[in-house]
Amino acid sequence: MKTKSKKATISVQGTNITVLSSGSEDYISLTDMAKKFGDEVLIYHWMRNRNTLEYLGIWERLHNPDFKGLEFETFKTEAGLNSFHLSPKKWIDTTNAIGIQSRAGRYGGGTYAHKDLAFEFGAWLSPEFKLYLIKEFQRLKEDESRRNELGWDLNRALAKINYRIHTDAIKEHIVPLQLSSKQISITYANEADVLNVALFGMTAKEWRIINLGKEGNIRDYASLEQLLVLANLESMNAAFIRMGILQQARLKQLNELAITQIKSLSESFSVKKILHNSLGE
Repeated sequence: MKTKSKKATISVQGTNITVLSSGSEDYISLTDMAKKFGDEVLIYHWMRNRNTLEYLGIWERLHNPDFKGLEFETFKTEAGLNSFHLSPKKWIDTTNAIGIQSRAGRYGGGTYAHKDLAFEFGAWLSPEFKLYLIKEFQRLKEDESRRNELGWDLNRALAKINYRIHTDAIKEHIVPLQLSSKQISITYANEADVLNVALFGMTAKEWRIINLGKEGNIRDYASLEQLLVLANLESMNAAFIRMGILQQARLKQLNELAITQIKSLSESFSVKKILHNSLGE
């Protein structure tokens, strides 16, 4: 499934520039950058430059296994001639390039380039502009990183709060009277693994065996979606315990809930948007 791009805007020397992020890759609007210095024709002038063309080709060979090198060599032999011209679309269609994208649409359309290439275009436009562009782009990524950490910590804390509710239910309805502290802790661990198996498909011990050398536990490596579902499962398991449902039946129901909720969160962009907005993103 193709990852949906996340759109953001940075301001560089008074010009708003769109940044599209998909996974770990970031593409910056060359169209927005060019508008500060004139219009989109500057992109064509930049691309027909021989040094630019060589840089584009090197980048593609490093990052794109499907890059058509022979077609690129043809462009190289023509670069520098007065009759030579190269558009983003022609470059993409002829060489199967991925570093530059041509997007249609009234809002957000135009020419985009991977950040490595966009920074080079910025330097060609103005060395000063390039420095400010890099500075604002780095600030954007730092802000995104802080928001992601905040969201993870918030969901982790929510899971811990629900875990207390969960353990209280175990103490009231599963743990017999007069058990030793060691016996109680073993019972808690057993019920915690009901949730681990329902959500992660393995117990905490099984996770540690296959992840030797990693610090923390299975829940420390959970995604935001998994932590949110874990919080829900803890509340549901506490309710099931109070209802007197046996562990085996609870495990089956919890696993079905986990599968349904993880699918919903993973497949629904609207749900993700609500979650991220609630975390200040």
